[in-house]
Amino acid sequence: MNRRNQQLSKIHIAKKDLSLDDDTYRALLHRVTGKSSAKDLSPLQVANVLREFERLGWKPKQGRDKPKPAADKAKLVSKIEAQLAEAGRPWEYGDGLAKRLYKIERLEWLDAKQLGGVVTALAKDAKRHGRRQ
Repeated sequence: MNRRNQQLSKIHIAKKDLSLDDDTYRALLHRVTGKSSAKDLSPLQVANVLREFERLGWKPKQGRDKPKPAADKAKLVSKIEAQLAEAGRPWEYGDGLAKRLYKIERLEWLDAKQLGGVVTALAKDAKRHGRRQ
């Protein structure tokens, strides 16, 4: 896939990620570039549209992260369970961390990278309170 097609794909991915309907999307294109279709954009206009999507809160994904196997997630969940037990905290405390850190209601719904973040947060909490990590 050539660079132009990659950039146009990013525009459409951002449109989907931001849940823009077609009219809103075309209005944004027109506001930023004066054009109503991504295929008519110059490389500079494509960059401006992508910058506008980022300003609106879209975060482009970096590279192709391979999802970690379920076994890795299971290990992380076990570690979190042990950390919570060591701290004398209920499982709901982990759910609260998931919600506070990632805006996701349940710990079980986190991906491996997010679970790693919870492990790190619990390790910092243990250090702060003088528990073993």
